[in-house]
Amino acid sequence: MEITGRLTRDAVVANTAKDRQVVNFSIAVNDTYKTKDSNEVKKIVTFIDCSYWLSAGIAQWLKKGTMVELFGRIGVNAYLSSEGKAVGSLTFHTSNIKILIFASDTQPVQSENFSAKKIKKEEPDDLPF
Repeated sequence: MEITGRLTRDAVVANTAKDRQVVNFSIAVNDTYKTKDSNEVKKIVTFIDCSYWLSAGIAQWLKKGTMVELFGRIGVNAYLSSEGKAVGSLTFHTSNIKILIFASDTQPVQSENFSAKKIKKEEPDDLPF
């Protein structure tokens, strides 16, 4: 699945009990639609919590306002609150992050693309042609 949105806050690196690091951040996805009975344009914003387990180094680039394209899968969390009410939330388990627009205070030389796919090493070609 692919989603595109802007970070609502700076990414945070958390350490797990098993000495793994996860980058947690949240994005806002904007959408518009027209209602059936009028030409009025409605705007809706969906906030999605995201996690990225592959490299904590990307957190330095994930600042509030950065526009990202994410690839991964949606997870649903459901639990009972301390008051006994059912609570649910969406989490996007990210496997690839492509930075489309950096936040205004961050100006890197080139765009970054972080992926779960490993870079394939070139094998020498033994063919004479």
